[in-house]
Amino acid sequence: MRLTTIACLFILGIGCNTSKKAINSYNLNGTWIPVQQEIGGKSLPKAAFEKQNLVIADSSYAFTAESVDKGVVRYREGKMDIYGKEGVNVGKHFTAIYKLESDQLTICYNLSGAEYPDSYTTNGKPTYFISVFTREKFK
Repeated sequence: MRLTTIACLFILGIGCNTSKKAINSYNLNGTWIPVQQEIGGKSLPKAAFEKQNLVIADSSYAFTAESVDKGVVRYREGKMDIYGKEGVNVGKHFTAIYKLESDQLTICYNLSGAEYPDSYTTNGKPTYFISVFTREKFK
């Protein structure tokens, strides 16, 4: 009985210990349209991303560009771990940092997956990629 009570309290404690950041990460749900992209300190032309979109649904994502990549995204304290499950990035792990300001989502990816980016700049960092998105408005 005592062991059961301790186990229940432990599980309840884990559930109640969810930080506001983790809960608020679900504010990312929706369709996101890129408005700016940069890699290695150079901005990409709008034509390079005008047909792209990112759809986030809880811990799943689908990114449409020339093809569709799908996978799992995990959030923790302004950081993302992105795991490709389908498409050209299947089996890959990317690390990223993100910030959400109003309906603008900025994600800075480290395409090497080695460590999380330390800032929202790609200057001198050839494996860093930044994409700024706006939330698609319902018509």
